[in-house]
Amino acid sequence: MRVDLFDFDLPDDNIALRPASPRDSARLLVVDPNAGSMADHQVFDLPSFLKPGDALVFNDTRVIPAQLEGVRLREGAPETAVSATLHMRTDASRWKAFARPGKRIKQGDRIRFGYERDNACSLAFLEATVEEKGEEGEITLLFDVSGPVLDEAIASVGHIPLPPYIAAKRPEDAQDQTDYQTIYAREKGAVAAPTAGLHFTPELFEKLDQAGVERHFVTLHVGAGTFLPVKADDTEEHKMHLEIGYVSEETAAKLNAVKARGGRIICVGTTSLRLIESAATDEGQIKPWSGPTGIFITPGYRFKAVDILMTNFHLPKSTLFMLVSAFCGLDTMRNAYAHAISTGYRFYSYGDSSLLFRKI
Repeated sequence: MRVDLFDFDLPDDNIALRPASPRDSARLLVVDPNAGSMADHQVFDLPSFLKPGDALVFNDTRVIPAQLEGVRLREGAPETAVSATLHMRTDASRWKAFARPGKRIKQGDRIRFGYERDNACSLAFLEATVEEKGEEGEITLLFDVSGPVLDEAIASVGHIPLPPYIAAKRPEDAQDQTDYQTIYAREKGAVAAPTAGLHFTPELFEKLDQAGVERHFVTLHVGAGTFLPVKADDTEEHKMHLEIGYVSEETAAKLNAVKARGGRIICVGTTSLRLIESAATDEGQIKPWSGPTGIFITPGYRFKAVDILMTNFHLPKSTLFMLVSAFCGLDTMRNAYAHAISTGYRFYSYGDSSLLFRKI
């Protein structure tokens, strides 16, 4: 499909720089293409749209301080400032990353991240070798330390990689350490938050429990590729970056039981949806999953397991707007987004949310 079909104009005023407070007070646009309906609500109204026996699926990944700033160390050349955003760990000592300025970095370069403080511990800086260089500024970094020591070093020198549409308008601050993390974040490894989950509070969880709605957790470590624009003119030419995910045998069995008794699977966020659809067979059975997924969902895709999607509002011409258009229909989503923009919904990571029913 032509990528320009997924374009739309978004005023800067609609881009949220801070989340709603409390989290579940954010607006919720409920869209049902089968009924031809669209209605304005708030996130704390979510239980009223679900039924006893339904199951919410959350991504429990935890955002790490994956934005690293440093200098390139090359013999006979001046130090050059380098910024790297880690996006996928490949083993105990290696990460794939997006680096800037990409053109000045070569295979074999040494990079020092962080800086040395007087009387500071050895984790005040972290060094790595550029082992491989790929396209669009992607590199593979081989760090001098590995395993838990590397985790500790990244936590020491890195900072939370705010999405570029927020970082361009303001710097990261201490509040983001809390705001850009779901209340159920557990498995460390994400570069970006599964932002639909940012709306949940303990009080909303309690209301969902009272409504008889199940909660299940999967893990997809969201990569920085989620922020990359689609540069191709046709969706067939776009290559998705891989992300590592896990669906346990226990979770798969419980979700299959939900479907077997007539319950619905509601994915909180496109990340959990992409993982569940990766793990599902053509017959709709969810299998245990462990490994990378690069699933790219565009209109024409046949959904195998997911019935309802809760998700924030996405960028024009992004793979995520393509996904929601596949879920509800392109015309439906263009109308929904036009309504959201005209009525002041807040977009992107810290913005408002939507509840989308799959088009049948």
